[in-house]
Amino acid sequence: MANGLIPEPKTFVANWAYGLALVFVISLTTGCTGKGSGSLPPATVEVAQVEQRDVPIYGEWIGTLDGFVNADVRAQVTGYLLRQGYLEGAFVKKGQLLFEIDPRPFRAALDQAQGQLAQAKAILATDEAVQGRTQLDVNRYTPLAKEQAASQQDLDNAIQNNLAALATIETAKAQIKTDEAAVETAKINLDFTRLIAPIDGIAGQALLQVGALVSPASGPVTSVSTVDPIKVYFNPSESEYLDWNKRYPTLKSLEAADKSLRLQLILADGSTYAREGTFDFADRQVNIGTGAIRLVGRFPNPGNILRPGGYGRVRTAVRTQKDALLVPQRAVSELQGGYQVAVVDGENKVSIRPVKVGDRVGTEWIVAEGLKQGERVIVEGVQKVGPGMQVNPKPFAAETKAR
Repeated sequence: MANGLIPEPKTFVANWAYGLALVFVISLTTGCTGKGSGSLPPATVEVAQVEQRDVPIYGEWIGTLDGFVNADVRAQVTGYLLRQGYLEGAFVKKGQLLFEIDPRPFRAALDQAQGQLAQAKAILATDEAVQGRTQLDVNRYTPLAKEQAASQQDLDNAIQNNLAALATIETAKAQIKTDEAAVETAKINLDFTRLIAPIDGIAGQALLQVGALVSPASGPVTSVSTVDPIKVYFNPSESEYLDWNKRYPTLKSLEAADKSLRLQLILADGSTYAREGTFDFADRQVNIGTGAIRLVGRFPNPGNILRPGGYGRVRTAVRTQKDALLVPQRAVSELQGGYQVAVVDGENKVSIRPVKVGDRVGTEWIVAEGLKQGERVIVEGVQKVGPGMQVNPKPFAAETKAR
């Protein structure tokens, strides 16, 4: 331009393009900055609602299994074991032969006792014959003495001889009783050479082998246990026992509660035994050392799976808590001796709230104070949130599966 006031066309176009590009860059930068400040989405957490329902409160104790009836098999006579007549660990019937002691000495003793008894009976027969003869003398001399055809001395001698014969007979009878008792003892001892099962049950390991010398002082040779049903001993504390009895103040209500009590047995591998047990009886005293009382439960055991000496955990519902508030245990955090949960409100904002917890019920915890029914608590992801944060709540996975 001649006057210099109007720019040349090329310069104007270049300046306009530069300005437009600058505005675009500034707009793009501003847009990106705004987008960057809001790019972090709310944390996703899993929540569960606080439920309210009646729940049974369970007690659990270590239990010891024992046979319903346990019988030791002991030798009652001294002798050598001749043979074993059962398989260890097998079921045996009452009266079945388990061991046999060499019977020959006892059979000989029986024969001797029977011989002595026969000899005593023969002596009695002789004595009775003698007494019969002396009685005849008395009968003959009595009328003769009255007629003075015989002396009084002859009659007195005949009477004395008869009394002596009668005494001899009584002695012989007493000897027979003694010999009969000896025969009976010999028979019993001979029977004792057969060690038989006193009950139906499972026979244990043989504690002595064939050829061993056994006697009444040598202890049990084996044991037999009735295992169907089987006993389970468990030991609640005295306070637990008293609490149970206080809730059933009358004898009738207590007996009804005991009969309706159902026991569960958790085995050593963590599985729950398929059959429930019943309460049998309580011991007569509290253990001074432990402050616990021994109770006995009875469990059916048709397959003989449970064996004496085993361990398990006895579990039963001791009471029912009405209208309990329940949350998953994983929702509750322990901090410095207290407990707290993360609560999500209607706007999906988080607040940390202290709570007071009660008993545990399965995988849930009873909350005594601090929550209301229907409130949502964070179960998974609580470590990612803080007070006032916005979250994206999802149903708790375990809760979804359960439903």
